[in-house]
Amino acid sequence: MLALLAAALVALPLAGVVLAALGKDTADIASRDLARYGATSAMLAVTVGLATAVLGTLAAWLVAMHRFPGRGLFAWALALPLAAPAFALAYGYADLFDVAGPLRTALREATGHDLPFELRSIGGAAFVLSAAFYPYVYLAMRAAFVNQSGNVLEAARMLGSSSTSAFRRVALPMARPALAAGTGLAVMESLADYGAVHFLSVQTLTTGVVRAWSVYGSTASAARFALPLLAAAALLLWLERAGRQGKGHENARARWRSIEPAPLPFWPGLLASLFCLALLSAGLLIPIGWLAWNVAAATPDWPRLLSALGNSLTLGLAGAVLTVVLATMLALGTRKLPLAARLASLGYATPGAVMAIGLLAPAGLIWSLAPGSGMGVALVLLVLAYAARLMAAALEPIDAGLARIPPSMGQAARLLGRGELRAALAVELPLIRGSLLTAGLIVLVDVLKELPATLILRPFNFDTLAVIANNYATDERLPQAGPPALLIIALSLPAVLWLTSRVSAARPGG
Repeated sequence: MLALLAAALVALPLAGVVLAALGKDTADIASRDLARYGATSAMLAVTVGLATAVLGTLAAWLVAMHRFPGRGLFAWALALPLAAPAFALAYGYADLFDVAGPLRTALREATGHDLPFELRSIGGAAFVLSAAFYPYVYLAMRAAFVNQSGNVLEAARMLGSSSTSAFRRVALPMARPALAAGTGLAVMESLADYGAVHFLSVQTLTTGVVRAWSVYGSTASAARFALPLLAAAALLLWLERAGRQGKGHENARARWRSIEPAPLPFWPGLLASLFCLALLSAGLLIPIGWLAWNVAAATPDWPRLLSALGNSLTLGLAGAVLTVVLATMLALGTRKLPLAARLASLGYATPGAVMAIGLLAPAGLIWSLAPGSGMGVALVLLVLAYAARLMAAALEPIDAGLARIPPSMGQAARLLGRGELRAALAVELPLIRGSLLTAGLIVLVDVLKELPATLILRPFNFDTLAVIANNYATDERLPQAGPPALLIIALSLPAVLWLTSRVSAARPGG
């Protein structure tokens, strides 16, 4: 029953999108605009997917399988871009690469030529999103490589395979499920992004959703832009599951032995260090460092920033608590209702803007019945949108934690007279406290960075740090956009560091 309730809350905004799309259109948006936005989203998704798959896999292979200068630092530092929202990277790079920016100005003065690369383009957006989202692939592939047995790779080497051949023919096929999962997450995030692509003047389906609602005031048009995103989410989810199905490799079937990283010679080791440094610099050090450098040129409105910081933390904590509670309910019932878990996964593959549009119809109904409840209803629906969007992200670690508990423990509690719910509260949930905390931190970080759902559903004059940064950037006041973006990173960084340490400590059977 509880699992059905959780699944219904996830399905509510998805059903709302379909119903809203059937409504009367009040905006003059041509079908060719929908096709053009869709083509841009597809091109961006393919480019980001390929780039993150290659970069994240190579970085994970180097860190997991080789020793080189700085390896211990890069092992955890390469995941730090997860703390930075993609729009913050876009702000930093735009300020650097703008026509009047310091890099292009210095290049023109030194050579008389300008850069052939324009950041405000599909290529520029793909670069920014790839730099922001490669950690999804890196973390998944690093865990997959570390969990492979050294016996398998040694057998390949004894049969005459070189290190490169063993990677291509043995290690990579065994890690294919992790590659599908990590790349799928990166593609989903690129489709869901609004702040970076909007600032870089790239028109995607997600920007179309927000534009149709905020400029034209048409929920029906926004829902029609959202339908292809919903279909893409379902397709990505199916492809990700198909990529994992039947391709798991159980190390427990053979004697597992950890892989001893092989030392690289001087020049290959130096190249490996430079590659990891370049990846970390592109995803964090250069754009965020430039934003921090420019903070001195800004005059922060500290009362407004502190108010927004409080709002962001309130929404983040409320979203984390609600999402973890619903995900736990769903996890406890997935043995009987596997379809409910798949529905929750579809929610994670759906952009926040789509979830927000799906909740506008019930919001309007509630406001018409209770006119004085505007702010409270808006905040409740906003937290619900976060939960529906991120429930699958919380479900994964909770499911993994429950899977490690022997069924006999719950059965023993039920034999002693406890019901299924009381047995879970007394036995299972206390044993997965670490998994529950992991799920909560994942949701908290994502909520702090969430922009489109907050823009659509937030009450009037209720700003978060992401909203303030977006408003400043839209007005091209990039020095003022730096402080709220940096505050988001400062709030997210401890959680990302803790999550990274959990991934690093994970071992088969642990």
